[in-house]
Amino acid sequence: MLLTHLTARELPADWAATLPPVRHLAERRLELTAPVAFLVGENGSGKSTVMEAIADVSGINSAGGKAGTKYASTGPMTSLGEVLDVGLTTTGSRLLHGPRLKRRAFFFRAETLFNLGQNVSGRHGFWEEDLTEQSHGEGFFTVLERMVNGPGLYLMDEPEAALSFLSCVRLVGLMRRVAEQGGQIICATHSPILTSLPGAQIIELSERGMQTTAWEDLQLVDHWRRFLSKPDFYLRYALDDS
Repeated sequence: MLLTHLTARELPADWAATLPPVRHLAERRLELTAPVAFLVGENGSGKSTVMEAIADVSGINSAGGKAGTKYASTGPMTSLGEVLDVGLTTTGSRLLHGPRLKRRAFFFRAETLFNLGQNVSGRHGFWEEDLTEQSHGEGFFTVLERMVNGPGLYLMDEPEAALSFLSCVRLVGLMRRVAEQGGQIICATHSPILTSLPGAQIIELSERGMQTTAWEDLQLVDHWRRFLSKPDFYLRYALDDS
């Protein structure tokens, strides 16, 4: 483990303070109890806000990228990042805040990945492949396999966005391997496949704040079960509206 807990010294001074998970961090600590932790919740629940703040305090640009590069943390911190505190183990402090060239952290952010790729593909310490010559999903896995490897902190925001069912299963295997190598992953996701990783901590973000939840009790798992069993039950509302 590199990060052991998250807490906010105070509420941020903007709209983020209205999010229940952010208020939760200002009122109590969130303990990280496993090498892989998933943040799960509806759109707008605050997953990306929390992920950006963790990137900020880890010395990574909140738009995505790698720690230890010359301009890794260029740009203003997010409002939550300015007040977020993290508990670091000795190894975590060394890998995140030690000598710049020895830092090991990467923020895989689906919505900005290909903009990042245009700037760093082929550069030392990144990946050789040209992402524009691969399919969306192939490009995602090129980056994941090259950058998420060995001891380090790996942040992911919806990595399943371009991945097929089988590629998501493959990513579960990569996550397990990295955890066994001494890495730590914090991943915001909507995927019931990724969250099924045995031994992972699942943190559900909702109007109640942040709560550790079992996979089988997740609302998204319940919705998928019901949909696959009886899609008409869900589709009739959407199709009637159209």
